[in-house]
Amino acid sequence: MDIDFYCDYVNAVNEARGPAWRYDEMKPCGVNFNNFFLARLYDTYHQRFRDYRREAEQIIAALGLDNSATVIDMGCGTGAFALHAARHCQTIYAVDIAKAMLGRARRKARKAGLTNIEFRRGGFLTYQHADEPVDAIVSVVALHHLPDFWKLVALHRLASMLKPDGRLYLSDVVFSFDVGRCAPSVERFIEKMSVRTSPDSRRAAETHVREEYSTCGWIVEGLLERAGFRIDDADYREDFLAAYLCTRKSELAAAESLTATARQVR
Repeated sequence: MDIDFYCDYVNAVNEARGPAWRYDEMKPCGVNFNNFFLARLYDTYHQRFRDYRREAEQIIAALGLDNSATVIDMGCGTGAFALHAARHCQTIYAVDIAKAMLGRARRKARKAGLTNIEFRRGGFLTYQHADEPVDAIVSVVALHHLPDFWKLVALHRLASMLKPDGRLYLSDVVFSFDVGRCAPSVERFIEKMSVRTSPDSRRAAETHVREEYSTCGWIVEGLLERAGFRIDDADYREDFLAAYLCTRKSELAAAESLTATARQVR
């Protein structure tokens, strides 16, 4: 192998990953659906306990989106939100780190004849939005892939992609149970997931709790506020699910909040 070619390749890969100290969001976290066959199974698994269309319509209504709206779907997966929202909005930027997920979402969009979805590979920490700031950002069951500090960095970056007074809809697995009842609460959650999907999915739920980065509701609220968002509504369900409807505050407030956090870290 040409050593110069090899060095150039390694340098290009490292440059794409960014600085060595940044969290590598491209590495698998918990259950990994990033291949062609598993991406198809992702829909089968999730649609056992999620109604994609109903979920998307509720988000569209909550954000007040219309046919002039531009929206980023961060962590779009196989297009659960993006494909339905594209019928109501001007442009959807569907962003995900998993090539297999994006590939499946593209195929579904092509089959549906949708031409107003821009598919882009990237994540909370790496996506660069080169277009104009958007009206809204939606993120469904994706932020938990990052540890808490990197959640704050991610949310701050999302705020910078929004227009002034732009809206954020964030939903995820978020813990709101009494930590003194951790064991029975987790067992109840895992059992519910197994009943709603299949007995085999128990392992996926256990992996989520053990290896992924879901966190407490009061932490998520603090992160949102420090990243420059006003929380308009916080909906906690079943001790393990939460949805937040937020409005971006001024750009100065977002910058000051991250600076304040950095001072506390030091």
